[in-house]
Amino acid sequence: MLDIAIVKRLGALQLDICFASNLGVTALFGRSGAGKTSTVQIVAGLLRPDYGRIALGDRVLFDSRQKVDLSAPERRVGVVFQEGRLFPHMSVRRNLLYAHAARQNPEFERIVDLLGLGDLIQRKPSTLSGGEQQRVAIGRALLSAPDILLMDEPLASLDAARKAEILPYVERLRDEAGLPILYVSHQIEEVARLADTVVLLSDGKVLATGTVDEVFSRPDLMPMTGRFQAGSVLTAAVTCHDADRKMSRLVFPGGALIVPSIPLPEGRQVRVRIRARDVSLALDRPKDISIRNILAGTVESLTDTEDPFRTVIVKVSDEAGENRIAATVTASAVADLDLIPGKSVFALIKSVAMDRRSMALPPRDDIVA
Repeated sequence: MLDIAIVKRLGALQLDICFASNLGVTALFGRSGAGKTSTVQIVAGLLRPDYGRIALGDRVLFDSRQKVDLSAPERRVGVVFQEGRLFPHMSVRRNLLYAHAARQNPEFERIVDLLGLGDLIQRKPSTLSGGEQQRVAIGRALLSAPDILLMDEPLASLDAARKAEILPYVERLRDEAGLPILYVSHQIEEVARLADTVVLLSDGKVLATGTVDEVFSRPDLMPMTGRFQAGSVLTAAVTCHDADRKMSRLVFPGGALIVPSIPLPEGRQVRVRIRARDVSLALDRPKDISIRNILAGTVESLTDTEDPFRTVIVKVSDEAGENRIAATVTASAVADLDLIPGKSVFALIKSVAMDRRSMALPPRDDIVA
C-alpha cells in the first residue's frame, strides 16, 4: 500500500495531499496545475515535501518527524515520463539493461514478452514509433525491480493512434505485473479505462478518492471532472454476438447493453464508459424507437445548479445487483418530467454512443471470429 500525507509550498500553490492506495492502478486526475506531477515527483524523491510522511508498505520513504528521507535510488520506484527519454545511441536491449538492477533481473524475458518488445530488441530508438518508445521506457522502469511504478502522463505526447497502440500494454501491465502503479493523467478516457482507484486533485488538494464510477458519477464533482465528459463506468460481461447485425450484448448488475460488435469471447469482462450527455430519460418505456438500450430505473439524486443543465443519477437493479447511470439533461426537462428522487424512469442510451474508445478491452489477443 502507498500511504501519502504531505504538505509542500510550490509558489502560489499549497500542496496538501493525503490518500492511500493498494495494488492496481491509482490515477491522479485533475486539471493542469492541480499538483499531479508534483505529487509523483515527491513520491519518487525528486522533490522534498515541507513536512509529512510517505510509506510504501512497511518501508517509510519520507517522514519529517522521524527525519527519514530516502534518496531516489533507495526508494526503489520506477518512473515513466511523458517522453521515453531513451538513449539514442543504444539499442532497445541496451536501453532496457542500462540500470545495474536490470542486468541482474531474471524477469527480462517475461517483461519483454509482457510489453511486446521481442521484435524491437535490436533496433535503435530513432526507428521506433512514439508508442514503441514508451513501451521500452516502461520496460526499462520495470527491469529496475521497483516496488511501485510511477507513470507521469505517459501518453500525453502520443497521437490517438499511438495511444490506442500502447493502452492494451498498460492494461496488461496492470493485470499481470502485480505491481502498484501511480498514474497521472488529465484525460478521463485513459483514467476510466485503466484505473482501479481515482484520486481527484484540484488546487493542490484531494477532492475525492474512490473507484472510477464513484468519482466520475458524483454530480458535485462534475465541474472538476468535466460535466460533458463525466458519466458512468460499468463492468459488464459479454454474453453473445450477433454476427449478422455486427452487435454484441453485454450484461451487468442492473441490466444489459447492446453495443457495436467487440472482439471478445463470451464470458469475458469489459469496462464500459457511458457519458452522461449520451443518456436521455423517459417516464414511459418508448415504442418504435431506434435507441437499442432502454434501462428501467429509479431517480436517486439530482444536481441543483444555476446553469441550464442538471445531472440525474438513476439507479438500475436486478437480481444480480445494482449500478448507477448518470444522465445530463436540461433543467426544463427536469421540471417538465417532474423528476424527483424515487421516481421511476427509463434511461435511454444509443448504441452508437459506445464505440471502442468507450470500452476497456483486455490486452490479450482473445479475439472472436
